[in-house]
Amino acid sequence: MSRISGRPSVSTEHVYGLTLRVARWRAGKGGPPLLFLNGIGADITAAAPLLAQIGEREVWTLDMPGVGGSPDALLPYAAPTMAATVMEIADRFGHRQLDLAGFSWGGALAQQVAVQFPGRIRRLVLMATTPTVAAPGIGWAALLDDDMLASGLRLPTATPLGLSYQAMAMAGWTSAPMLPRLRALPTLVLMGERDGVVPASHGRAIADLIEGATLEIVPGSHLFPFTHATSVAARIRAFLDQPARAEQRAAA
Repeated sequence: MSRISGRPSVSTEHVYGLTLRVARWRAGKGGPPLLFLNGIGADITAAAPLLAQIGEREVWTLDMPGVGGSPDALLPYAAPTMAATVMEIADRFGHRQLDLAGFSWGGALAQQVAVQFPGRIRRLVLMATTPTVAAPGIGWAALLDDDMLASGLRLPTATPLGLSYQAMAMAGWTSAPMLPRLRALPTLVLMGERDGVVPASHGRAIADLIEGATLEIVPGSHLFPFTHATSVAARIRAFLDQPARAEQRAAA
């Protein structure tokens, strides 16, 4: 069976007053599903080349309010609200336990999900992200990302309100006091070696706070999950398919 599994199925979910477009690759496939949370202003089409290669499992993602196929939110939202929103969708899909991956802004939200819903996340992958968002608007410099300019990749345009609400949701946010609680959670942190938006030092800070986390510096700049999709997908697959620590101890 090919690793690349074509187009996703797309649905519209109404949760807590929000209307969200959700894409699922290999919906209903057995094994732990993977939820991917994207960067600021990026929709499901930007993530498709990466997510289509992460088999053999269900993979799903969604457009945040005001992005892609999701209309603007009527009111601003906070990170805990959006974390609860994505987990409500997981419940509707019948997913009690998930693997979770997040890129940039979505990596910050993934940290929020992991600490807000302990026990429901089996493995965590964080890419080009930070434990502390010092100011709104992180991610704008991705518009001048070296790899993106060289490859011609173009991020979809979100609405001005959608971008504003995404930035506001993470303004002043930090996971630093909470990350030590994830010491039992297998975590992979991937950072781009030439990332000028979120330097690798941010990944080191995350890895230092999560006991047992693995930090890897990979080729590329901020958009490496998209511009190096094949190699990144392979690394994510390998990490997700590793035996759990308890299984490793039992086999020793």
